[in-house]
Amino acid sequence: MSTSNATPDAGEGPPSRLERFVDSRIWASRLVTILVTLFAVVALYFVVTVPLAFGQQLAFATICFLFALFFRRLQGQYATLVMIMLSVVASGRYMFWRLTETTYWERPLDAAWGLLLVAAEVYSALVLLLGYFQTAWPLKRKPMPLPASRDEWPTVDVFIPTYNEPLTVVKPTIYAALALDYPADKIAIHVLDDGRRPEFKAFCEEIGVNWTIRTHNRHAKAGNINEALKITKGEYLAIFDCDHIPTRSFLQIGLGWFLRDKLLSMLQTPHHFFSPDPFERNLGTFRKVPNEGELFYGLVQDGNDLWNATFFCGSCALLRRTMVEEIGGIAVETVTEDAHTALKLHRLGYTTAYLAIPQAAGLATESLSGHIGQRIRWARGMTQIFRIDNPLTGRGLKIGQRLCYLNAMMHFFYGIPRLVFLTAPLSFLFFGAHVIEAAASTIAIFALPHMMHASITNSRMQRSFRHSFWAEVYESVLASYITAPTLLAVINPKLGKFNVTAKGGQIAKDYFDWSISRPYLFLLLLNLIGFGAGIAHIWLYWDVRSEVQTTVLNLCWTVYNMLILGASVAAASERRQVRTTHRVHMEMPVMLKFSTGRTLACQTIDYSEGGVGVKLPNDIEVPMHERVTVSLFRGDEEYAFPATVGFTAPGRVGLRFGTLTREQEFEFVKTTFARADAWTGWSEGRLADTPLRGLSHVLLVGTRGIAGLFEHLHNDLLTWMRKRPIDTKKLKTKD
Repeated sequence: MSTSNATPDAGEGPPSRLERFVDSRIWASRLVTILVTLFAVVALYFVVTVPLAFGQQLAFATICFLFALFFRRLQGQYATLVMIMLSVVASGRYMFWRLTETTYWERPLDAAWGLLLVAAEVYSALVLLLGYFQTAWPLKRKPMPLPASRDEWPTVDVFIPTYNEPLTVVKPTIYAALALDYPADKIAIHVLDDGRRPEFKAFCEEIGVNWTIRTHNRHAKAGNINEALKITKGEYLAIFDCDHIPTRSFLQIGLGWFLRDKLLSMLQTPHHFFSPDPFERNLGTFRKVPNEGELFYGLVQDGNDLWNATFFCGSCALLRRTMVEEIGGIAVETVTEDAHTALKLHRLGYTTAYLAIPQAAGLATESLSGHIGQRIRWARGMTQIFRIDNPLTGRGLKIGQRLCYLNAMMHFFYGIPRLVFLTAPLSFLFFGAHVIEAAASTIAIFALPHMMHASITNSRMQRSFRHSFWAEVYESVLASYITAPTLLAVINPKLGKFNVTAKGGQIAKDYFDWSISRPYLFLLLLNLIGFGAGIAHIWLYWDVRSEVQTTVLNLCWTVYNMLILGASVAAASERRQVRTTHRVHMEMPVMLKFSTGRTLACQTIDYSEGGVGVKLPNDIEVPMHERVTVSLFRGDEEYAFPATVGFTAPGRVGLRFGTLTREQEFEFVKTTFARADAWTGWSEGRLADTPLRGLSHVLLVGTRGIAGLFEHLHNDLLTWMRKRPIDTKKLKTKD
C-alpha cells in the first residue's frame, strides 16, 4: 500500500457520484458548445463565400432583408439574435466580395485610394461584429439589498476629487454626500482638494467633512485618490467627480452585490448629465435625441457586464479597498486611469458589475472645444492601454473580456476611417480614380444589404440609447482631432499629459467657433467642389452609361457627406449659456406661502440651485417681486426656503431664492438633486428610433447647418467691416 506526501484537508475525499455526474455534464455541455460553434462557423463560411450571379445575389439579399424586417417586429432577445445573424451574413458576403473581387487596380492612384478605403471598411466591419458580440445580450442586473440590520453594513469612504473647479460646482456634490442614506458612523466623506484652496478648507470645516490635500499633484486624479487611500480605512470606496451629485440611495443600491459576490472588486453606475452637452445645446436635441454617452452607459456597459468586463469610469462607482490596494491603487500609467484600473482587476480574476440605474448626475462639458479636449484624452488613454497593457495579450482575461476591451480600444481609432469615408468619393470626382473595381449596380447589390442590415439591427438594439446615423455626426466632429493623438500614442504611449475637463462655465453670447470648425469647413468645401466636378463630369460623359452610373453613385455619397458635415458645422455654432445654475425638469409637490398668510399647493416644473419654476392653476396670478416661502418635502418632512417672484406668466411662475444659509443649501440639495427618484424616467416621452426617422433628422440638421454657415459668414463679415479702422489719410476733406 503506497502513501502520498500530500495530506488531504479535513472533509476532502474521493468525489461523490453526484459530483462526478455534475462534472461530466459540465464537460459534455462544453463539448456540445464547441461542436455547435464549429458547425456554425463552417456553415457561415459557406453562406458567405458561395458565388451567386447578379440575379441570385439580388434575390438572396432581398429575402434576407425581408426576414430581418419580419423579426424586427417580434419581441424578445432571440429575435435580435436572428437579426444579428442575418446582418453578419450580409456584411460577410459584402466583405468577402469586396476583398476578393474588387481589389485589382490598374493605376497607382487607384491602388492608393482603394487600399485606404478597403482598410477603413475592414475596420468598420470588425467594429460592427465586435459591437454585436459586446451588446447582443445585456445582463440587466438588478440591485441586491443590504442586510436588514444596519450593524452588518460595511464602512465606506466617499472620495470627491477636485482640482480647479469653483466651490459653487463642488458644493452640491458635498451636500449630497452628506445626505447619503447610510449610518453616520460607517461613512466618512473626503474632499480631495488638489488645488489646496483656503475657501475649500473653510467650507469643509464648517459643514463637517474631511478636507484632504497632498503636497504635490503627481499623476493628477489617480495620484490624488491613491494618496487618500493611504490615510483612510473604509472597507469600500465611493468615488464621485466633483460635479457628480449622488442620490441618497446610491450606497444602499450598490453595496449589496459586494456582500453577495466576494470576488466583486468594482461596481459602476451610469454617468448621467442634467445639463446639455455641446451637441444637445447647439443642435437643439436635449432630451429629444440620446446624447453621445448614452449608448455606452445605457447598452455597452450592460453588455460588458454579461462577460464580466464592466469598465471603471472614474466616478459614480464603488470599489473594494483590499482589491484596489492589491493592484497598487488606481492605475497611473495612462491618462485613462479608470479603464486601466478595471483591466488590472480583471487580470487578477476579480469580477466587476454594472447597475444601469442613474444614481448620480453631473454637468456636461460646456463648449464644443472642451468636449473635444475630453474625447482626445479618452482616445489617447485607451490607445496607451492598447500599447502598454494590451488586453489581447497577457494572462488573466477570458476571451469575452479580451474582445470587450478590444472593441473599446478600437473604437477610438475611428478617426482615419471616418476621414476616408468623408473624402473617398472625391478620388473619383477629382482624379477619376476607380477605388472599387466593379460596376455601380454590382456595388449596390452587395453594399446596400450590408448597410441596411447593420442599420436596422443596430436600430433595434440601440433604439433607446443612440438614434440612427447620429454616430456619424459625432465621429465626423471628432475625427480630425483624435487622429493625431491616437497615432502618436501608438508610436510613443508616454506622449501627452492629463487635462482636466472644465465644468460650470458660461457662454456670454451666441457665436460660431471658426477655429474648432476649420476641419469640417475644409472637408465641406472639398465635397462641395467635388459635387460641382461630378455634375460637370456627367455633362461631359453623358453618352457613356458606366461613367454616368459611377458618377451618380459618387455624387450621392458626396451629398450625404456634405449633410453630415453640415451637422458637424452646426455643432460648432455655440449657443448662449449665461445661467450659473442649470434647470432640472421635475414635477414634485411644493407649497407656496405668501406674505398675506395665504398658502397654495402646487407642483414644480423645474428647479435649479437658484430657484424653482412652479405650475399654477390657470385662475391664479402672482405679482412680480412678491416675496414667498417655498416649501419642498422629503417624505413627511417639510423644508422652507425664502424666494422672490422673478417671472410670471399664465399658469406658471418663476421663483428666485434669496440668500440661503448653509443649512438651507444642504436641505435644498437633499430635497431635489439627492432624491432617490431624481433621474428615473429621464428619457420618457422621447420618440423611439427608426432608421428613416434618424436619417431624416440628421439630414435636416445638416441642411440647417449649411444654411446657418452662410448666415454666420454674412454676420461676421458685417461685424468685421464695422470694426475695421478707418484710414483718415485717405479721407478727402473740403476747406
